[in-house]
Formats: sequence, C-alpha cells, structure tokens
Amino acid sequence: MSRIGRKEIPIPEDVKVKLSDHILAVNGPLGSLEVKIRDEVQLLIEENRIIIKRKADDKLSKSLHGLTRALVANAIEGVEKGYQKDLEIIGVGYRASIEDGVLKLRVGFSHDVSVSPPEGIGFEVEKNVISVRGIDKQLVGQVAAEIRAIKKPEPYKGKGIRYLGEKVIRKVGKAVKATATGA
Repeated sequence: MSRIGRKEIPIPEDVKVKLSDHILAVNGPLGSLEVKIRDEVQLLIEENRIIIKRKADDKLSKSLHGLTRALVANAIEGVEKGYQKDLEIIGVGYRASIEDGVLKLRVGFSHDVSVSPPEGIGFEVEKNVISVRGIDKQLVGQVAAEIRAIKKPEPYKGKGIRYLGEKVIRKVGKAVKATATGA
C-alpha cells in the first residue's frame, strides 16, 4: 500500500466537498477547485474525512493512489488557506512593480517585462520581494517558475530573480595571471 495514499484527509468545517461523475468539487472560504478522479481509485467521503482506496493492485493503480490523495489534500488546503511563493530580485537597478494588476519587471533588459496573472493568481510586491498567491498549488508554482525564468540568477554575481531563500552556487571569475617583471 502507498504510505501517502493510506493517509486520511481531514475535511475542515468551513470546506464543503462533493463528488459527482468522477469530479470532486471542493468549496472553501477562498474559492472553489475541481479535481478529476481516475477510475483506478475510489473516494469514500465520510462525515469529516476522505479515504482514498485503489480498485486493483496493478502498477498504474498504485501510482495513482498516492497522487490522487496528494491532489485532493492540496485542493482542500488551497481553498482553506491558499498557497504563496516568494521570489527575490537581486541586482542594481532591478525592480518590480504592479500596474493595473500586471507585474512589471525591470531586470536589465532594454525594455520592461510585463507578466499578466492568470485567473486565480494575485501578485504582491514589497521592496525586492514578489509574492505569487493563489488557491491552486500547481498554478502558483508554475507562475512563480515562469517569473523566475525571465531572468534566472547568474552564477558570477548572483543577479537575477530567485526563490526567497534559494542558494545560488557562485563561480569564481577569471584569474588574472601575474606577469613576472625583470625575469
């Protein structure tokens, strides 16, 4: 049995869960999400918990057991608390601002880079930290990765956009050869 798949998922009081036609609808204080449930697994919804069981012991069912549990748990946590990824901008003259809900980045190009948030995603900028927020964990991570890909941290000076707390391995620059005088 999958260790993750065996775990029960508690349903908080302010979250409503409804299963119909292989689609689990999760509604909470921050919004609503839908999770598709494959035929290989079965959802049992009891009064305040969800149990996920697999119908067979083949390789596909085993792999979908833990995946389905993780997706359902992420949806419940997302509509209850939400998710947030923080990005840090490092570099002289590198800035971020929000204009009309669109993230504007000035990161060393000849032009500003604009990032429009997809449905369900919000941006916040405070000094040199960009916060990406939303209820869908996958979408928050995807948008944060796309913003980071605009100007990845370079290995010599460390300038660029990185996740908050990310360690960038720095390379040593070119070594200057000492010339022998009077040899």
